[in-house]
Amino acid sequence: MEPYTPDSLPLDQLDFRRLIQAVGRANAELARYDGLLQGLVNPGLMLSPLMTQEAVLSSRIEGTEASLDEVLEHEAGDTKTGEKGKDIQEIINYRLALSLATEALADSPITLGLVRQMHKVLMSSVRGHNKAPGEFRKDQNWIGRPGCTIEEATFVPPGPLQLQDFLLEWEAYLVTQDIDPLVQTAIVHAQFELIHPFRDGNGRIGRLLIPLYLFQTRTLSQPMFYLSAYLEAHRDVYYERLRRISAENDWNGWIEFFLQAVVEQAKENSTKVRKIMQLYDEMKQRVEKTTSSSYLLRLLDTIFTHPIFSTTSFVKRSEIPRATALPLLRKLKGAGILRTLRESRGSSPEILIFPDLLTIVEGKSR
Repeated sequence: MEPYTPDSLPLDQLDFRRLIQAVGRANAELARYDGLLQGLVNPGLMLSPLMTQEAVLSSRIEGTEASLDEVLEHEAGDTKTGEKGKDIQEIINYRLALSLATEALADSPITLGLVRQMHKVLMSSVRGHNKAPGEFRKDQNWIGRPGCTIEEATFVPPGPLQLQDFLLEWEAYLVTQDIDPLVQTAIVHAQFELIHPFRDGNGRIGRLLIPLYLFQTRTLSQPMFYLSAYLEAHRDVYYERLRRISAENDWNGWIEFFLQAVVEQAKENSTKVRKIMQLYDEMKQRVEKTTSSSYLLRLLDTIFTHPIFSTTSFVKRSEIPRATALPLLRKLKGAGILRTLRESRGSSPEILIFPDLLTIVEGKSR
């Protein structure tokens, strides 16, 4: 199979009459979601578990098996080892890469240099750490079943000698204004995946670029639009739509799929944000009634940001004096707001869980 030659950007084969209704629906749903984001005093704090869930699901598409609970338990001190520990570190790295890029976008747009920095963070001390983290590949790679030859591959990305030219064109496209920001986001993601510039981690970096690019174009007020739940649920169609771009030049089919993903995910994300806001308001009243504490907001913000935590980390993050914090946590347990996940033993502190929030984030009852 010959290496793929990406189409030049901007594309000239889009059928905007075919896409226009889907574009309108996706923009409308995303605008409603962004309206909710703008109504949050501190969206980064309130939606922190949603960011971790995005990292879990994007990594799951690539084969990791750790759950949101396991990541949060690991960070709370119930350390996971072996393959599970490696999975969790990949998820933590994903979150770190998103945070790094968000800070960088305050000063400049997405660049190839930033993408390389993100990749270096993503691949640090995990599987693939020996595959040139932060460096674009210098050899030919291909996609197919494990152990297949290039002749048996389902997709062969561009060769290394042409790679830099395609990447520079992609980078230039990031700062142009195409027909619609959401359509352009779909193209940015797909073109990156088709160029496949790294030896490993291309899928995760490509999905990280979605909220970052929506933020860069000011389509979103925060880089907090998490699409991986839809892509993970429709993984086969996701890969097939990307494949059809290279096999059949079907950009319109890919963009329709992407826009439908935005519609569905914007609705789901909006529902979750509304439920989290409602839960926060309800808990403000319940916790105040239960504790009568002057540390009310600090307590709430800490358990909403870290819904699984050790008593030691709670004291540190909340900055509530330990002699006050521990009785407050006991009261919240007594009221059924918190639950013990692991009893204290020896020098290991108790680990607590805030189940109502995790039920919303994961979309399942406990």
